[in-house]
Amino acid sequence: MKLSLLSAFFFLCAAASQAQESFSVYFDSNKFSTSKKEDARLNDWIAANKESKIVAVNGYTDEDGTNGFNDTLAKKRVDFIVGILKDKIKIRDDFKTRSFGEKFQSSHLKSENRKVTIYYLLPKDLSREDEILGLKPQAIPEKPKVRAPIKFPETMTLDNPNGTQTTMKLDTVFMQKVNLAKPGDKLPIENLNFRINTFIVVPESVPKMFELLLVLRRNPDLKIQIQGHLCCMPSDKQDLSTKRAKAIYNFLTAYDIDKARLSYKGLGTNDPLFPIPEKNEAERAANRRVEIEIISN
Repeated sequence: MKLSLLSAFFFLCAAASQAQESFSVYFDSNKFSTSKKEDARLNDWIAANKESKIVAVNGYTDEDGTNGFNDTLAKKRVDFIVGILKDKIKIRDDFKTRSFGEKFQSSHLKSENRKVTIYYLLPKDLSREDEILGLKPQAIPEKPKVRAPIKFPETMTLDNPNGTQTTMKLDTVFMQKVNLAKPGDKLPIENLNFRINTFIVVPESVPKMFELLLVLRRNPDLKIQIQGHLCCMPSDKQDLSTKRAKAIYNFLTAYDIDKARLSYKGLGTNDPLFPIPEKNEAERAANRRVEIEIISN
């Protein structure tokens, strides 16, 4: 098995962390299987560490022989030891091996260089495994919040000053669209019209304001910005787009919607849907609009 960055990192941690243990098995010159004496030492270590956990296995050689021969020999020694350890002791899921050959800080005694070193954690330290190895805990991504649909009424009845009542039909599709919208979404309030050159809402458009009011009442997490747009003229000299947006804002706050959940802005003709001057009334009507942008939901 080849070197990985993770195994190299584990090796560095071995020198840095007192909680990470190590055990070395030694080999005769040019051999990749262990002697009876080392077999006994390894089996004793396995018996004493049934509940420990291996995090890395590194192999080494002395300087005798060519670099290529020593690299191959170190790898064979590692494979031999891993074959013995397999299924006998727990091994970390991302466990890797590394073969150093003679390329390491060696001892002046050749016999101490012909070895495989096992790095492991004792049972008492397993709860701190990632901490000991210097690994940052993997962040668990938050599940996106899914807004649940709300049952909105299809009609609304208002008391008139003269004692009569008016029943309005509500656009539940629009209301649900606002309720389920994500931050950054922009939704036009269709059929919200004003008297010409004023910020007075025509009577036929009053239900649109109540639709928005009901959504805000039933969805307390919803925050919006009301944005006014104009058609026809190159500039908004009377700041009419701001006044129209503010008219909707004033209506909602008059019905006790918290001002912290609302803001308004006039964009004039700076963001038209169709180029100005428009070609026909349909384009002028599309440009002459109020939109809401979802700030949070």
